[in-house]
Amino acid sequence: MYSSELIKGTVTTLILKLLSDNRRMYGYQITQAITKATDGKITLTLAAIYPVLHKLKAKGELTTEKEKVGNRLRIYYSLTDQGNDTARAKLKEFADYLATMKSLLEIKPGLQKCLTV
Repeated sequence: MYSSELIKGTVTTLILKLLSDNRRMYGYQITQAITKATDGKITLTLAAIYPVLHKLKAKGELTTEKEKVGNRLRIYYSLTDQGNDTARAKLKEFADYLATMKSLLEIKPGLQKCLTV
């Protein structure tokens, strides 16, 4: 399991990626998909994702659709065209970030002291 500090900056990107891969999803489904895809290394609570979902909806990047399932009302989230553009941009930015971090963390003379402490 990764620290919450490490995960905080990636929640929006994870949600956008899931919604771009799946036509629509509801909150609990998103949390479970992330847990399953990461073999439990990343677990997000509903309290962690709902503010992000609401923010993305307020920015026009998501639409919602209510559906009654049994006695429950589910709110499904889907990307708008703007949301798809944002998802592509966030995924590109994150891939670049990962490449930069990989390069930075390779053992180099300046970093070797930090890693051995």
